[in-house]
Amino acid sequence: MASEHERGRVKTMETAFDIIETLVALDGGRISEVASELGLAKSTAHRHLTTLEELEYVVVDDGVYRPGLRFLQIGEQTRTRQEAYELAKEKVTDLAAETEERSQFIVEEYGRGVYVFRDTGQRAVHTDSEIGKRIPIHATAAGKALLATLSDERITEIIDHRGLPALTEHTITDESTLRSELEGIRDRGYSINQQENTIGLRAIGVPVEHGDGTPFGALSVSGPTHRFQGTLFEETLPNLMLGTANELELNIQYS
Repeated sequence: MASEHERGRVKTMETAFDIIETLVALDGGRISEVASELGLAKSTAHRHLTTLEELEYVVVDDGVYRPGLRFLQIGEQTRTRQEAYELAKEKVTDLAAETEERSQFIVEEYGRGVYVFRDTGQRAVHTDSEIGKRIPIHATAAGKALLATLSDERITEIIDHRGLPALTEHTITDESTLRSELEGIRDRGYSINQQENTIGLRAIGVPVEHGDGTPFGALSVSGPTHRFQGTLFEETLPNLMLGTANELELNIQYS
């Protein structure tokens, strides 16, 4: 018997979003490719793609369908709906300029981290942390910093729903180890990523809260292991990040 949650879902809408996500994964695809990926009849895939094209959510070129730029408009409106997001963007830019490394700001949504802003300094290492990308929240510095601000109940919900998948050999995949790590983050105020998301990359993350103490997001700065070590990694960057987060929280509270 279908659960109450499943009974409330609209199958045609679910299929439409599955098609959009498939087009993203394929970097564009033909009707036959979409149908094959999702196990749909070609006629069903054709109807959905035609409807999405008429609504201007997908574009087609020589038989290849791709998500349209209308999604960019929606995403940008979502990202700028709060003044606090623009304040976070300023700090991301400042961090990238001061450290000459890569900086980013993420929020938690449905148990995953989502990159909202990113900037790169002159020496930044470029990885696949594009805006809007969803990431396992337990495997990044910003994600762990954000997790540390959540209630035990919410953390349990996220672990139960998303699990603790390994991205590298250094990723924390044990719940008790993760919870111990989160306690340490709460004590010192910042998180450390030791190649848990990408081999060869370290990061420092700090949580950012609203004036009432509720979680807003997290900032992080990342760089290669040969630069992120010693006093820079253990003192200079943590102090910089803590100060930046404090300034951002004050700006949010009194803006």
